[in-house]
Amino acid sequence: MIQFIRKFFQSKIGVGLTLAFLAVIAVAFAAGDVLNNSVLSGLTGSDKVAEVGDRDITAADLDTAVRNAHRQAQTQNPTLTLEAFIAQGGMDDVLESMLNRAALAEFAHSLGLRSGDRLVDSEIVNIPAFQGVDGSFSADAFRAALRQQGLTESAVRDDIALGLYVQQTALPVSYGATLPVSFARRYAQLLGETRHGSAAVLTADDFAPQGDPTDAELQGFYQANSARYIRPERRVIRYAAFGIDAVGDLPPVTAEQIAARYERDATQYAASETRTFTQLVLPTQAAAQAVVNEVNGGMTLEASARAKGLETVTLTSLDRAALTTQTSAAVATAGFAAQRGALAGPARGNLGWYVLRVDGVTENSGQTLAQATPTIRTQLEGEARQTALEDLTERLEDEFRDGRTLSEAASELGVGIITTPELTATGQVYGTTQTAPPEMARLLSFAFQMEEGAPELTEIVPGQQFLIFDVSDVTPSAAAPLAEITDTVTADWRKEQGLAAAGAAAARIIERVEGGATLAAAVAAEEVNIPTPLALNISRAELRNQQRLPRPTVLFFSMAEGSVKRVEEEEAGAWFVVQLNDIETPDLADNNPQVQAVRTQLGQAVGEEYVDQFVAAVQDHLDARTNDEAVAALRTQLLGITNN
Repeated sequence: MIQFIRKFFQSKIGVGLTLAFLAVIAVAFAAGDVLNNSVLSGLTGSDKVAEVGDRDITAADLDTAVRNAHRQAQTQNPTLTLEAFIAQGGMDDVLESMLNRAALAEFAHSLGLRSGDRLVDSEIVNIPAFQGVDGSFSADAFRAALRQQGLTESAVRDDIALGLYVQQTALPVSYGATLPVSFARRYAQLLGETRHGSAAVLTADDFAPQGDPTDAELQGFYQANSARYIRPERRVIRYAAFGIDAVGDLPPVTAEQIAARYERDATQYAASETRTFTQLVLPTQAAAQAVVNEVNGGMTLEASARAKGLETVTLTSLDRAALTTQTSAAVATAGFAAQRGALAGPARGNLGWYVLRVDGVTENSGQTLAQATPTIRTQLEGEARQTALEDLTERLEDEFRDGRTLSEAASELGVGIITTPELTATGQVYGTTQTAPPEMARLLSFAFQMEEGAPELTEIVPGQQFLIFDVSDVTPSAAAPLAEITDTVTADWRKEQGLAAAGAAAARIIERVEGGATLAAAVAAEEVNIPTPLALNISRAELRNQQRLPRPTVLFFSMAEGSVKRVEEEEAGAWFVVQLNDIETPDLADNNPQVQAVRTQLGQAVGEEYVDQFVAAVQDHLDARTNDEAVAALRTQLLGITNN
């Protein structure tokens, strides 16, 4: 159910505002130019790809949503190309989610439901991307976030309002969904069942043609399956590192500069005194004076405090200013007037009445200008080099914007340029198992957004080490030329032909079994030498720890007793003929804990079914329509295919 909710809550403008159950949760902003990223040649942005009631979904809407969904998917899989995303059904999923959202919004509006400005405002202020450093809504952060993502306020507000309509209509449908106990008992029995049968394996290799395909067959297969052979985008990055040594020799620090710094920091070099105290704070002056009297009478300050249920605190190495800040001027005056070992106070402070014992006195005689000169000189030299480095990096950034090349900058800095091999967006050296140099990690993502030959500067170690870099060669993501992968495509063609023949053989075997033959006899009747069927005795408990179940296993546990079926496992390069002979199930009472647990869990699935049917009914009620020709045209343009 959660997956379904996520699908039809997906935002059409890609700001990633996911409305889930009772709260509006801001997940993230999708990267990119949201409002100006469409290139619709021959298909105008206003062309309708779908309509739901009075609401239209334009080609520009779908183009934007697909591109942003692709960018969001790339956060999990950086090498995912737009072509692969569409081939895997991404565009269809995006269009479905847009239709669902539009239908529910139109239906909500027809019922008189509204998502007013104040309601939208209340959601905006809770979106983390629009909050300042104090955690509250910041108008500046709101505007900055919109500028960064190329969004308008109206687009964001419309998208939030649309999601609120969805929340008001779809979510109540799933509330309170329950499953009858008789259904739950049957499902609980399924969890404990054991199945007995057999399976025959028909591999593509056993049925594959021995000869090579014709040129026409190979070309046709390649064109039909070009998405299989898409290579990721690769980039060659050139870079050079430099640090503070790059600023060269600087003018020496003068005596005047040293004197000025000494004067500025006079308090730092002046004679000073720090003290360590034992402190006790009491609520009244009388209580504090009573402690002083007890200590003067021979009791320790710590013992006096314990007798009153209090504790002393040690204040270590404080000067007068620090003690004033922590307590008050009166307490500091008293504390620095007392002798070592003596009590000071009572004196009024910010927490009450203070009694201090002077535990230690440290006197610093200070430094003369001559004594402080070496330290100040080193300090000024370091500051000058740091300032020069900052000026250098700022100048380089300005010059890069004005057209200066990486080679020119590296020559000035006296550093060598390192050129990487072709890298993918994941940091892998293309065609190998090697990875990019460690210093590439921080800039790799940005490097895959840069223009070729436009150098940039980045900081590696703050204030110490920098990299200048550019992209010298970009190889776009595209299907590999057939001439370069002929052997691979031929092998894939042979496998596909073999799978097709194996599938036909599997159908013949099933026909023989249904005619009364045993599975072993039906397999033996084939001309190709097929291994003897394997006996299967599997319980559902054995499947629970498996993260991914093979398709034959899934089929085995979804078949009717006494049936025989076939299934293709493309990854294994084989067809399986599966026969189920017997199912053993445990007896469970209605009040069995397993039955109750299953009833609770499947209640969510029932809610999903309700929502599924509700959305379908709403679309039918509103006569939702899809313009298949416009969708196909946009799909073609997104894939970069042109008709010649």
